Amino acid sequence: MINFRFVNRKSFSFLLTLLFLISAGIAVAQDTSDNWFEVDYSTPLTIDLDEEEDILDSLKQRKEKKPKKKVFYGVKTKKGFTRTGFGDNVVVELFYYLKVHEDPDPYVRDIYWYNFKKKKITNSRKIDLKNGAVLHGPYVKMLGDQVLEEGIFYKGTKHGRWMRYNRHDILQAKEKYYKGWPKESQVAYWNKKTRQIREIIPIQFGEKEGYYYAFHENGNLAAMGEYHFDNKVGVWREFYPNRNRRKREIMYPEYAFDKVNKPVILKEWNEKGKIIYDREKYKRTLGQ
Repeated sequence: MINFRFVNRKSFSFLLTLLFLISAGIAVAQDTSDNWFEVDYSTPLTIDLDEEEDILDSLKQRKEKKPKKKVFYGVKTKKGFTRTGFGDNVVVELFYYLKVHEDPDPYVRDIYWYNFKKKKITNSRKIDLKNGAVLHGPYVKMLGDQVLEEGIFYKGTKHGRWMRYNRHDILQAKEKYYKGWPKESQVAYWNKKTRQIREIIPIQFGEKEGYYYAFHENGNLAAMGEYHFDNKVGVWREFYPNRNRRKREIMYPEYAFDKVNKPVILKEWNEKGKIIYDREKYKRTLGQ
């Protein structure tokens, strides 16, 4: 241990310089890390959902002094409803869906659409365009005169404030979204001025929940996967910067609270697209 009482000024300056160079070297080593599942910063920027939502609302008000029926955020819709149950337990859903199909945000996990054939609202990214349409506009779910849930959809995604009540009109949950992303979600940018996204972290009720995305500086996808209750689940994928070539696939437990199964690498490719590791083939060589 150094006794600073006997260190002269020159020696002290030299020590400070040495410590600075060592810390700088560590920082550089971290920046060159090849692991896209660990970002080299700790404070992503929070999306200002309120400001962006206010802008959308103000634009709508300026364009339409008298709001047109069945037109929301400048997009034409049709009205629909579902009815389930019997007697005093009849539940009715009132909603709107796109008159002309528009693809939802490809990065949002939960996409809602109306299935004409089954006569029910479905939450799935696989939309049956022949027998379904994407929800867009106000939504309300009622039991008699009692509102159970209300909110608004934006091209298949939850948007703005969503409220849920029980049959006694007691508030059960209040959530806020921006085009499918929970309000708490975080985003970081390679270039803040051009809003070139570097990373999107889905956060709901203080936990990571939903699809995670990271992007290379050239805009190509770098990594993607799903969080459930703050845990990585399912297959996570990494990509090389060019041509969206696959780099690695990692399998995490299927369920968030599975503490038995550990993450394993399924496959790995080199930059030329040639597979260099296949877990199944490797297991066969071991006779498993």
